[in-house]
Amino acid sequence: MIRTCIFDLDGVLVDTARYHYLAWRRLARELGFDFSEEQNEALKGVSRMASLDILLSCGGVRDKFSILEKEEMAARKNGWYVEMISRMTPEEVLPGVEAFLTEARRVGLKIALGSASRNAPMILDRTGIAHFFDAVVDGSMISAAKPDPQVFLLGAQLTGSAPVECVVFEDAEAGIEAAERAGMRSVGVGGSPTLARATIKIDGFEGFDVAKMKELL
Repeated sequence: MIRTCIFDLDGVLVDTARYHYLAWRRLARELGFDFSEEQNEALKGVSRMASLDILLSCGGVRDKFSILEKEEMAARKNGWYVEMISRMTPEEVLPGVEAFLTEARRVGLKIALGSASRNAPMILDRTGIAHFFDAVVDGSMISAAKPDPQVFLLGAQLTGSAPVECVVFEDAEAGIEAAERAGMRSVGVGGSPTLARATIKIDGFEGFDVAKMKELL
């Protein structure tokens, strides 16, 4: 039985991944190297500080900075990112998402967010979908990043659901692994080949409904 749907945010419900990329690339260029969209794929579903380490490794400068300097860089990147997402609108919710959330609530499913982003509550508010969620777990509430299952297990706990009753919607390999480790089924969203371990895969939410989800799972 499915009682709860747990959603990642970036790349699943809204398209904020491009804002993350633009901010990380700006930081890389300030440090004297470029950062490609292909390299950015490794940052999906990863915490801010872990993402910074990946970026610095791409530039060959990971060991050149102190912890304090890295914290300052991460804060600077986040400032640029927050500036961009503060201008988001409901039009940036991905196609089919609102219809799926509306139906899920209508049929009595619980809805939770499980995101590494500390800015998740702001994004939900700015895009007008916060009211759909029974629980919101963001980066400020967890101590371990995906693929650790902590974020999803907390979402299950806050909605009063057992892990086996939860379905995770993710667009990143680390998120699919976290769902697997949590004992939850998963829906891989998007066409990335890194989602091969998902229970089922969909291109997006257009044409996808609760009945189809239950049938495929």
